[in-house]
Amino acid sequence: MFISPMLLHKSEKPFTDENYLTELKLDGIRLILHKESSGNVRLYTRHNNEVTARFPELKDIEIPSGTTLDGELIVTGTNGKPDFEAMMKRFMSNSNSTPVSYVVFDILKYKGKSTTSLPLLDRKSILEETLSEDSSLVSKVRYIEGNGEAYYDLVEKQSLEGIVLKRKDSKYHAGKRSHSWLKVINYQYTDVLVTGYRKSKFGWLLAYPDGAYAGVMELGVTPTARKELYQYPIRKETKDYRYLAEPQPIRVKYRNKTKTGLLRLPSFMQSA
Repeated sequence: MFISPMLLHKSEKPFTDENYLTELKLDGIRLILHKESSGNVRLYTRHNNEVTARFPELKDIEIPSGTTLDGELIVTGTNGKPDFEAMMKRFMSNSNSTPVSYVVFDILKYKGKSTTSLPLLDRKSILEETLSEDSSLVSKVRYIEGNGEAYYDLVEKQSLEGIVLKRKDSKYHAGKRSHSWLKVINYQYTDVLVTGYRKSKFGWLLAYPDGAYAGVMELGVTPTARKELYQYPIRKETKDYRYLAEPQPIRVKYRNKTKTGLLRLPSFMQSA
């Protein structure tokens, strides 16, 4: 049975508040796991796409029937950190040769009874009872009380994705974005050049200062910035793109770089 997951609001800065739990934000795919009364396990993405057949290793998870879990499906890279590209490659593949880990942070049903109206700390206790032992395949997200700023400092030093701050007393609001759950992303920043733009679907073509291709930016561009860029002379035009006569410098923020050196989810900050 699918339950639409609770979503997070963004917080620009971490904070320390003993009314909140602090967790590591994992870089993977949100996954709802439900074990039916028959014992069959069903897996769903956050958009209600069933992906049970793609991850057969999770079909024998030892939890009571009538239990629904919420967590993140990740692939651990050679550096011991979540590898989003490897996760997406496994997700799109018919092969299960790449090991995955399901890291659970909430429980929405237990033995057929909904737990979503319980405070988060109570749900964590039920989850601890449900998954008493962690394994490389299924484990629980570890959390600390408060200490959001100190935890975020460690995340920055390790170049991890970010942290999540959750009110201890928060209920689980299925399908809604709540200020009781906040994410603080460990963005990276850099200066790049806009070399052109797409003619149909919005997107600016980016390059590094040395001219190497850096990807396409679709996020954060203000109407003023768009208007300004579209006034610059065009050097070349193709069926799909217009290329600027003079590349324009801007500053962007991004999640990380792909293995081929492209910026992941670049977002406009300002003109340089």
